[in-house]
Amino acid sequence: MRDLKAIKLLKIMGIISVVAIIIIWLIFNFYLTYKPKPSFIQGQIEATQYSISSKVAGRINEIFVKKGDLIKEGDLVYTIFSPELEAKIKQAQAGYEAAKALSQETNNGARIESIESAKDVYQAAKAIAELAEKTYTRIQNLYDSGVVSLQKRDEAETSYKSAKFNENTAYQQYKIALDGATKETKEALRQKELAALGTLDEVESYAKDTQAFSPISGEISNILLHQNELSPSGFPVVLVVDINNAYVKFSVREDKLQNFKINTEFEGFIPALNKNIKLKVRYISLLGEFATWKAANKDKGYDMRSYEVEADFIEKIDGFRVGMSVLIPQN
Repeated sequence: MRDLKAIKLLKIMGIISVVAIIIIWLIFNFYLTYKPKPSFIQGQIEATQYSISSKVAGRINEIFVKKGDLIKEGDLVYTIFSPELEAKIKQAQAGYEAAKALSQETNNGARIESIESAKDVYQAAKAIAELAEKTYTRIQNLYDSGVVSLQKRDEAETSYKSAKFNENTAYQQYKIALDGATKETKEALRQKELAALGTLDEVESYAKDTQAFSPISGEISNILLHQNELSPSGFPVVLVVDINNAYVKFSVREDKLQNFKINTEFEGFIPALNKNIKLKVRYISLLGEFATWKAANKDKGYDMRSYEVEADFIEKIDGFRVGMSVLIPQN
């Protein structure tokens, strides 16, 4: 009888133990199911991207980088070959040299041979005028004495006046040869020389842009054109990311915005690196109308807007890549 009672007691205790285990298991699963889950705001790592382009349209001659390369500010990235630009440089150079030569010739005055020739012409005209004057004087005296006719006197007078006009004309030509061009002519040619020089400088400045240099230190993120392809003016041939000034960007509802004021420091987590990071808010901006959030509590009676937040890394992070997710825990 005692053995039967003991067996019966063991059975009852076993049933109670099983029921207790089931109840504990149910309670544990209920806890796991309804346990408040941690809430995160998800953002991502961003960095400013720069386009490396050229003002010169032409064919890509050579590219000196590839995707993923780290470059420094001022490094040569690619070059452009433009036969049309080389022809324009030659044209501008020739135009400048021609304008310069004309200006120098005007400032230097006439050649010595031209001056001597004009002087000789003037001396000859002067001698003829002097002879014509003496001849006229003699004829006039003879006319006064009644020896020659009025016709002869008039012919001598006309020859004398004509010789004086020729002398004056020759003298003016000689004076022009001595003085050279006028001040206005010299200034006009000097300005033409300066204009030609400006055109040459402009073309040469374009020629310098056949070499494209990196404006920043960073990482090559993409190459849009390759060797021997035609590049339009201003086309972004190579893209470089400023990884030295990366930041985290995310959006928050306005009811959570009080936790992210300017210069507020907080923590985040990068799953790809399995690393916690410290951040500091640097910028807040309202998102567009398309980013409106409905209030969780309908009794509030209004829609909550979303704001874009940018935060800088407080400490240097190694190994990150642009686009990595960042989880920011919510209290």
